Amino acid sequence: MVVTGASSGIGRATARRFARQGAQLVICARSDAALQTVAKECRDLGGQVLVVPADVSDESAMVGLADAAVAAFGRIDVWVGNAGVFAYGTFEQLPSDVFRQVIETNLMGQIHGARAVLPHFRRQGAGSLVLVGSLYSRASSPTISPYVTSKYATLGFAESLRQELRGSGIRVHLVLPASIDTPIYQHAANFTGRLVRPLPPVSSAGRVARAIARAPGRRRFVTFVGRTQKAALLVHDFAPGLHGSAARWLMKHVELHGRAPSASTGNVFESTGSAGQVSGGWRAIGLRLLLAAAGAAVLLRRLSR
Repeated sequence: MVVTGASSGIGRATARRFARQGAQLVICARSDAALQTVAKECRDLGGQVLVVPADVSDESAMVGLADAAVAAFGRIDVWVGNAGVFAYGTFEQLPSDVFRQVIETNLMGQIHGARAVLPHFRRQGAGSLVLVGSLYSRASSPTISPYVTSKYATLGFAESLRQELRGSGIRVHLVLPASIDTPIYQHAANFTGRLVRPLPPVSSAGRVARAIARAPGRRRFVTFVGRTQKAALLVHDFAPGLHGSAARWLMKHVELHGRAPSASTGNVFESTGSAGQVSGGWRAIGLRLLLAAAGAAVLLRRLSR
């Protein structure tokens, strides 16, 4: 099992889950120090672990990751493409290099990973490629255009690759989480001038890890995680104007709040260097935010009459 973006959040939760199953596990992220912490956790849970520090936006590094996994354990059964970064700001606020790097990590990282592992899957005659997309692979939002762009493209890439590989013994799976309680929001680049937080309700990273771990054993192509926000896709598909208005309102009044001290590139270009947590601490406030947002929406509607 290879897991990219394993130093925190969904990747770390996924590595732990595989470790509990006694898996031979290869974990990848940019920070060696962070990975060593995760490796110890996974070994304590019963997994065999190889640490490979690498940046998914570097194609040669992904080839090296796949080769190292095969050298250590003989084969790769599952490759989880999970590494990702986030950036907040309108298209005009975001520097072009930040926009480009989000695409390089979130989209090209998936492409580089697939290109690295497919030759090994071909030789084996089998393998599962699990790509982590997002609710934003299906529905857009303002102020996060590079992230949305990367996730929409991940869906298209996964669908095309799945069609090409049909009948080969190689399966492609796409997991689409909604709002998840991870540190990605604290680590995000931010050029809005305001603080950021996830849109409630917020699901645990463990739920996503469970979906990822189950995906190779299922024939299903797409798995959603987050039922409440999955319903928003119906609004997006059948009432796009309403969805657009709601997305703008929620970004302005719920996801953005307060004042940020200064613009930041977050971890878009460099790792924070420390071991991140699985949780970002968002679940405790998620329900309160949801209730507050619903109350504010009702009040605004009454005042507008």
